[in-house]
Amino acid sequence: MKIVLDTNILLVSIPRKSEFRLIFDKFLARNYDLIISNEIINEYHEIISQKANSIVANNITELLLSSKNVYKQEIYFQWNIIVNDRDDNKFVDCAVAGNADYIVTNDKHFNIIKQIKFPPLQILNINEFMAILNDN
Repeated sequence: MKIVLDTNILLVSIPRKSEFRLIFDKFLARNYDLIISNEIINEYHEIISQKANSIVANNITELLLSSKNVYKQEIYFQWNIIVNDRDDNKFVDCAVAGNADYIVTNDKHFNIIKQIKFPPLQILNINEFMAILNDN
């Protein structure tokens, strides 16, 4: 299973006592592949630095970049599907270019994707993704 994780999902899955820690643990166990782009990894680092600190951000970034189940995707086309928050398009573009099975997000801006037929994308919220991980 190949996924793109919105920053809000990664952020809540990292703390050991988080109710969503299963997402990070299953990543570490290589139960799914994570697709990232330069823009995504930069946003992960920036937001984790703000919410935690630069040491944690550096450690998570290094972990992601060295993991065998992380695939760095070059983006050659920008779809510009999300107009209400254009910054979110980096996740859409990465998912399309990387042929992801899912984009996992709780961001309502991604709901527009459910109304389009092309490019074909599936959006899961955190609880739907947790259910999939619990079944595996």
